[in-house]
Amino acid sequence: MGYYDQDDPYEPRPVRRRNRWLIPLLLGVVIGVLLVTAALPKLVETGVIPSTGDSGRTGQGNEGTGSSKPGKEETVQVDVTSQVTKVVKNVSPAVVGVTNIQKRRDFWQQDSKEGEVGTGSGVIYKKDGNFAYIVTNNHVIKDADAIEVTLSNNKKLAAKLMGSDVFTDLAVLRVDGAKVEKVIELGSSANVQVGEPAIAIGNPLGPMFAGSVTQGVISGKERTIPEDLDGDGQPDWQAEVLQTDAAINPGNSGGALINISGQLIGINSMKINQEEVEGIGFSIPVDTARPIMNQLESKGKVIRPFLGIESYSLEEVPKTELKKTLKLPDNVDSGIYVWSVEPLSPASKAGLRRLDVITEFGGRKIASVIDLRKVLYQDKQVGDKVDLTYYRDGKKHTAQVTLGKQDD
Repeated sequence: MGYYDQDDPYEPRPVRRRNRWLIPLLLGVVIGVLLVTAALPKLVETGVIPSTGDSGRTGQGNEGTGSSKPGKEETVQVDVTSQVTKVVKNVSPAVVGVTNIQKRRDFWQQDSKEGEVGTGSGVIYKKDGNFAYIVTNNHVIKDADAIEVTLSNNKKLAAKLMGSDVFTDLAVLRVDGAKVEKVIELGSSANVQVGEPAIAIGNPLGPMFAGSVTQGVISGKERTIPEDLDGDGQPDWQAEVLQTDAAINPGNSGGALINISGQLIGINSMKINQEEVEGIGFSIPVDTARPIMNQLESKGKVIRPFLGIESYSLEEVPKTELKKTLKLPDNVDSGIYVWSVEPLSPASKAGLRRLDVITEFGGRKIASVIDLRKVLYQDKQVGDKVDLTYYRDGKKHTAQVTLGKQDD
């Protein structure tokens, strides 16, 4: 709508409004451009505005001056290699295949031939002088007449068994170190956190899938798994293991479980093999394995304290026999009963007899044979003096035993 002309109020005429806002606007734009132009070198220098020249470089050219080379195009290489890939590439040469070779006789037992019985994995953890040392599982090399190690480059080496241990399921092999180029770095399983990445490397199902890599996380720490070592259907030991969902299959046994830094944190040992179970594997913690490896390497066996009894858990005894034969009080329903005592053994010298029932050992309650073995093999040393509590003919007694060596 127009405005009325003051000279002729009866005739409406459109009157133009003067554009008074235009001049200040143009002046502001000019000042803004001048300010930005003056500040541009400083903005480039501080990184607010990236330079168009020498992109992707560090430590060369006129870095920090804001100078550039307009019009020059450069090809920038971006490293997309993941940490896992780097770690696997670095560690894989330290993981080997282990072949169990045994002699087989013909039907008439007149001739024998050596043949492959089973395969597993191993980890090169040490190189000393002319030799390299490999840790694997005891069950991988059990009953072997000869052992062959296959390096990551497919070179095969004869291996000597330095020693093995059934309770921890560990064995140490020695090979010619001249062909060995890579040794794994030992980490610490004590520092492992549930949920952190875990990488398993080994030979599942044998040489066909040598060097296979599976990735997962640490699913649990200090898991306790019962083990039947003599095949009688009763647990003989409880292994303390790391749990992981990184796939561990037959042939992976003895392989490496590593962290994201490429350090060995466990020796892969077993998995729960049930149709309804998926992603539950176990690894021997490296902190548990390290002292065992050292003893197997230097002594050929693990020296453990010796008590000198054959014993069984009370849970294997019928309830009626607890009172009738063992004459135990009503409040005693767990412990181990002594079936036999070796002559001149530490137990014999301490006065223990057949059918005594041990309920405490070294200040720890003993509910089963596994409990006794854990205290003996993990907490005590040869020569330790240990107090124990036992019942004989219904009466409570205490004694002190001085632990000996297994081979005494």
